[in-house]
This record gives sequence, structure tokens and C-alpha cells, in this order.
Amino acid sequence: MFPVEQVDFARRAAEYSNVSLSKEGVATLESYCEWLLAEAIPAGGLGPREGDKIWSRHIGDSLTFASAWEEPPNEILDVGTGVGLPGIPLAIAWPDTVVTLLDRGGRRIRLLHRAVRSLALTNVAIAQGDAFSVADEWAGLTFRGSIPPPEAVGLSNRLLEPGATAVLGLSRRPEEPERGQDLLSVAAALGLEAELRKVPKEVLDDPSWLLIMRS
Repeated sequence: MFPVEQVDFARRAAEYSNVSLSKEGVATLESYCEWLLAEAIPAGGLGPREGDKIWSRHIGDSLTFASAWEEPPNEILDVGTGVGLPGIPLAIAWPDTVVTLLDRGGRRIRLLHRAVRSLALTNVAIAQGDAFSVADEWAGLTFRGSIPPPEAVGLSNRLLEPGATAVLGLSRRPEEPERGQDLLSVAAALGLEAELRKVPKEVLDDPSWLLIMRS
């Protein structure tokens, strides 16, 4: 069992994002956190000092991505998912959304298969490959530090189906990201509606910034 104050990061992030997090969902998030501590950190999927920050910096942060949607999308592609962030927390929060975890690294793909199997997540698919080789259009995209932000904007323009949404995690600091306005300009030039959203510090104890793009 994890201390209540740690799990509360997930609850606050879900409330901020208007996500109804069930008791079973919280339990599955706890199991995922245990897996991150037991397998992902020793394997190098997260840094060795991240153990004390998993709930705020990783699980809670991932759940704030859901704030970009008024209703859960029917599918999302999590680009460069690593060890399943933000894709796995979103899949737990949205059991009716099909979440595809995409990563290039074979080692990470093997880790993901073990995670999804141990968590019994039936709404998660795992794909190995390069995001720049993806040809399909998607109802939702997420990026969490996986590729440079300008490239994520370009990919969003290419991969989003009409009316779909992409979310890019930018930074965890009080000030607006230095390149935030430039990214808004690039998105607008490509015909995307974009906004910078500041997640208040009351949610995760530190403010964070998301770039939300809609086709």
C-alpha cells in the first residue's frame, strides 16, 4: 500500500481532468506503480531517483493529459511511450478507450508487454516502430518528452483525423515554456487550433504545461 498523500496526486489529477477514477482504477494504478518500482526503474526505463516521485511526476502528470478532452476519445496513440507514460494511466482511467503504446526500443517493448499482461489491461495495444513511419490517422495523440516539440506539432498535423486532439507535455515549471509561443505559431501555420494550458501547482505540487492541438 502507498501513502494516501502519494495516491492523492492521481486523484487530484483525475478530478482536474474531469475523469471518474474508480476504486478499481486506483488499485490498478497502484499495481502499475509497483511495477514501475520493481521492473521499470531497475531496467532503466525511469531514472534511479524517480522512485519517490512516481505518483506526482509520472502517474499524476499523465492523468492531466486527459484534461484536453471533454469526453474520452475512442482511441489514442501514445508516441514514444517508454514504459507506458502517459498511455497506461490513461488506459486505466478510460477503460473504453483503445490505447496504442508506440515505441522504437525492443527492450522497452518487452517491458510493456510484461506490464500490460500483469495489469490485465484489455484496452491496450503495443506497437514497435518509429512515429515518423506511422501512416494512419488517429482520434487522439499523446507525447510526453519523446520527440522534440516542433516535430510533435508536425506529426500532429499529419496524424490527427479531422476534429481530433493531440497533447504534448512541455515542462514542469512556473514560467511559460520559452518556446511556447513559437509552437503556437507553428501549429497555427499548419492549420491546427492550439493552446498552452498551465496545470496549477495545487494539482501536482508543481505547475506543469501542456500544448493542446486540435485538427
